[in-house]
Amino acid sequence: MLHNSIRYATAITIGCRLNQTDTALMFGTLQNAGFQIVKPDTDKSLSLIIINTCSVTCSAAQKSRQAARSLKKKHPSAYIIVTGCDVETDAKTWDNEIIIDQIIPNADKTNILNYINDVFDLTSNGTEITESPDTAVTFDENATGYYPFKSRANIKIQNGCDSYCTYCIVPYGRGKSISRSWNNSIDEFKELVKNGHKEVVLTGVNIATYDDSGRTLVDLLKELIKIEGDFRIRLSSTEPQFDMHGLIDTIASSNKVCRFLHLPLQYGENSILDRMGRHYKKEEFADFVLNAIEKIPDICIGSDIIVGFPGETDEIFEECKEFISSLPLSYLHVFKYSKRQGTPAATYKDQVPSKDATARHKTLTAIGNKLAENFINKQIGKTASVLFENYINEKELIGWTDNYIKVSTPPPSSFTNKKSIDSNFINNILPVKITGFIDNRHASGDIVKQL
Repeated sequence: MLHNSIRYATAITIGCRLNQTDTALMFGTLQNAGFQIVKPDTDKSLSLIIINTCSVTCSAAQKSRQAARSLKKKHPSAYIIVTGCDVETDAKTWDNEIIIDQIIPNADKTNILNYINDVFDLTSNGTEITESPDTAVTFDENATGYYPFKSRANIKIQNGCDSYCTYCIVPYGRGKSISRSWNNSIDEFKELVKNGHKEVVLTGVNIATYDDSGRTLVDLLKELIKIEGDFRIRLSSTEPQFDMHGLIDTIASSNKVCRFLHLPLQYGENSILDRMGRHYKKEEFADFVLNAIEKIPDICIGSDIIVGFPGETDEIFEECKEFISSLPLSYLHVFKYSKRQGTPAATYKDQVPSKDATARHKTLTAIGNKLAENFINKQIGKTASVLFENYINEKELIGWTDNYIKVSTPPPSSFTNKKSIDSNFINNILPVKITGFIDNRHASGDIVKQL
């Protein structure tokens, strides 16, 4: 049993925004139980280390194991917990990892106190599990996310996935799709705003499938918009659901919702989309994007693309490349296909040679960079709301526009010391005129008095 008078805890989070959200919920629970949350590079003597793993690619799984070993070497007396998707999809490896003290199932990670009460002699009890994840209709979280090092906060409104795309390991690590209850979602959102967060990101594996008693993502978004306060709402990655044109109308109708959509296309040719198990055609994706562009001025629309998927030929890739180049996208995240054992695509015979996948990745990355540059150039001279997050090198304020452009701007000349700059700008949303392109996703700007 560990009895340190001051208990310091940290976490290494690998992977997606949802994993970051789960870590924040664990932080909130631990803070309430008396732990002090610190960064992983702290000089403090750590009592508890959490490795929140990812399994979406082979490299992500490897990073998870490297993080555990590195921190154990630096903090040999710390109690190490491992959780996340990789403990579900590669349980045997983690069971044999001798440096690990405790493995927490991914579905139960936010009930972390149930697993460490006896280890740390805590007086606060964890939340008992009252309903099996296999039978539950909705879920609740019993903590508010704690983000000590960030201006933006995430809120988990959905978990799991029923799509079982042929390349994807996530459903095996996250389980079936399930939505957070309506009232519990709203309650945490209000707490995050009360705690001073000026941007809250709605997060899940596939938030487009949100459903509590027939109330959808659009319904939840409309309800959150009604809450009073100086904040904005951003949607995290949203799997394409092309009957959701009401979502576009809702974003267009409120200045509290960021002009931003990340829609993972995954590929720009229909035969590959079909083999991937994606339930749409590229034409449907294009129609949705064009509708959003028409209704929401200057919206940023990004996408994910996987190259090197089994069966991809030079001809198919050319069609994909031409299709993506034709869309008014704002940026791309390009990935090389990663074979994940246990998924159908891992058994396909027509795997693509690595050198071909690498070349195609380079080609689409260049296209994505050009799309990002074009998008920023179209914003020059326009004014956008920027949430400032950092002041660096004693000369630059750094923030993000609602339409997801990183902006660097000097503070007004009347502000000459860091304390006044922090209090007047950091974690505040201010109007900024975009003045120039710096690099991929990054622009220069000047603070203006009013929008």
